[in-house]
Order: sequence, then C-alpha cells, then structure tokens
Amino acid sequence: MSDKIKIKVTRRTDFGKGAARQARRAGQIPAVVYGHGQDPVHLLLPAQETTLAVRNPNALITVVNEAGEEHLVLPKDIQRHPIKMTVDHLDLIEVRRGEKVIVEVPVEVEGEVAPGTTYNLDQAVVSVEAEATNLPESVTANIEGREAGDHLYASDLQLPAGVALDIEEPAEYVIVSVFEPIEQDLGDESVQEEQAAESEESEGSDDAEGSED
Repeated sequence: MSDKIKIKVTRRTDFGKGAARQARRAGQIPAVVYGHGQDPVHLLLPAQETTLAVRNPNALITVVNEAGEEHLVLPKDIQRHPIKMTVDHLDLIEVRRGEKVIVEVPVEVEGEVAPGTTYNLDQAVVSVEAEATNLPESVTANIEGREAGDHLYASDLQLPAGVALDIEEPAEYVIVSVFEPIEQDLGDESVQEEQAAESEESEGSDDAEGSED
C-alpha cells in the first residue's frame, strides 16, 4: 500500500457537539491525530475525499495542513452515523516511514473446496505487523481442494513480503473450517402435496357449509 492519498486539512478551533454538527453540515469531518508522544491535534477533513479514502480501513493518508506540512496518518477509529453510515468522526494515528505498526486486515478466501463440501470462515480478519507504508489490504486463505474435516490455520495464510502475523500460536488459530453440509429430510414431496391438497379441499367444504347457515 502506498501513500498516494493526499488530503488538505484545516485546524479545528470550535468544539462541542453543536460545532461538530455544523462542521458536518458544511461537508467536513472532525478528526483527532494522535501519536509519537505529541499532544492530540484536532483537524477538519473534507468529507467526500475522506470518505472515499477510508473505504479501506487501513488507508495510509498524507494530511497536508495550512502551512503545507505533510504528515502520514492511519485510521485508528472510524465513527459512523448509525443510520446513514456516513463518517461522523475519525481518530487518526501518525506514523513514520519505516515504522512498523499492527493492524487488522480482512481474510480473502480463494479457491474451491472438494465436491460435496462447504466451508465456514471462522475469522474474517487477522492481526498483522508490517511497515506503515507496506500494509496489505488483505491476506489470502487458499481452500482449493480442501476436504470435509480440514481446517485452515493462520500459519497457512498467504502473506505478502514484509508482513508477519501478530497472533499467538498461529498453527492452532483456525481461520477456515471445511465440512459436509447437513441435509434436512423434508419427507416425500408427493405425500406433502397430497396432504396440502386435502387440507385445501377440507377448508373449501367448511366455507361452503358456513355460507349455507
């Protein structure tokens, strides 16, 4: 992942819920930058650009302040509106080139399991460590040809170069389970159809008797 996303930001000077709502109505997202022992920095980011950028929750963003100074940041927490799902607030963490960080990335399943089987993704995300400028968007779990009873562990995941798992006992950490689906016996379809027809006939005769009363 490169740091090609650049967003111009402004310093936030008004605080409180009312000020935050006003900023959002004006097309800006309140944010706070943390990191490296510095005091938190309060910013306003343009909503449209920022929303597109954080579609990847581990997007590496270069924020450019009014003085033209550039800082690399990663989303730490993305707060969304409970109904509209728009981005309401961001917590960002400042990082440096060459610095290693720990993030959660999604697991992408690749391949087909053996015929007559299916699988369950037990862990949709895993924790990895990598340089801030080399964070993967996902890691791959290859299930090609896996049979019922097989398990794919964290140690089986395909990781890009320079990326390491941040998991204790990865050889025992189940990511995918393969199994045979359980078929539910619904009985003889012809018998069910006959019973349904008899039920309809019975209801029809009851309605006719009721109309004669």
